[in-house]
Amino acid sequence: MTKKELLQKLIVDSPLTLAFIGDSVHTLYVREKCLEKMGKMANYHTLASRYCKASCQAKVLERIKPKLNEEETDIVRRARNAKPKHKAKNASGSDYQEATSFEALIGFLYLSENEIRLNEILQTSIED
Repeated sequence: MTKKELLQKLIVDSPLTLAFIGDSVHTLYVREKCLEKMGKMANYHTLASRYCKASCQAKVLERIKPKLNEEETDIVRRARNAKPKHKAKNASGSDYQEATSFEALIGFLYLSENEIRLNEILQTSIED
């Protein structure tokens, strides 16, 4: 199965799987950026966690929503409306839903190989 075929299947069948992929892509991006800052090892995890927590991802999604195209908005909507099998441990239900939507968008952009757009949004996610 090609990435394009996988993407089409996931959009229809499982937007939460897009979030699973997006979580990995976002976390790796954040960790790479943390390493570029070169500090003490103990600080890497603290800095990375700051950007990867649900409340931060929810805020990023709110900031970028007006700039999303129709297809991206649809992905966000589908992921937000999906029913996860577990509850958030350290976030409100609404932040968790929004963070899942953000991660699904990242997964979608990654699988669609839209590197320019993916990098724009990833960069936005680490701006204060």
